[in-house]
Amino acid sequence: MSERFAKKWESRRDEAPFTDRIKDAVKPPVPLKPRLDFATRRIDLQVQKLDQANERFAQRDRAIFAKIVDAYTKHDSARANVFANELAEVRKMSKLIMNAKLALEQITLRLRTASELGDVVSTLGPAVGVLRSIRGGLVSVFPEAENELGEIGNMLSGIMLEAGQGSGMTLNFDSVNEDAAKILTEAATVAEQKIKDKFPDLPPGMPSTAPARAERTTEGY
Repeated sequence: MSERFAKKWESRRDEAPFTDRIKDAVKPPVPLKPRLDFATRRIDLQVQKLDQANERFAQRDRAIFAKIVDAYTKHDSARANVFANELAEVRKMSKLIMNAKLALEQITLRLRTASELGDVVSTLGPAVGVLRSIRGGLVSVFPEAENELGEIGNMLSGIMLEAGQGSGMTLNFDSVNEDAAKILTEAATVAEQKIKDKFPDLPPGMPSTAPARAERTTEGY
């Protein structure tokens, strides 16, 4: 870690020019590490909310599944098909939420590592990309998370820019996009398996409730 970046990271001002110290006295700069820790805590809170939302969808899944089994045992295939289609949508939303939760957990793990090592710029680039992608996917499923994730993404972007200025590092956007896509792909794969393990299969002959694999894209930074 460069000396210049270390000062900005921990907000040490012993060697700062006199004019800068006057400015800092009027409006002291906020050190990067506490801001990064605060952003990480905000993401942790969103992970908890996604967990709660997923549990609500799981309860709904069990209720609909019971209705399908009841209709199936009564040989009411038309009613069973209606419930099966509804169940497919519920499981699709569950997968999106699970996917977002797993991706956010990967981000917080990396941010905590960055807060220890100071490797902020290369870590925050993919994190911002993942947040933007997740935010877009949750608009129709979990809209209350959209604004919060947008604010967190903006906060991390600001920290990334300041860290880049303080350390002299520049982003390799190809590497950033590749890293963000990798996080999203791994999260989607794990989410799909967790959904399969968590929810029971429908009786034979019923429409499949396996949700289509969601497209995973990262936006520009």
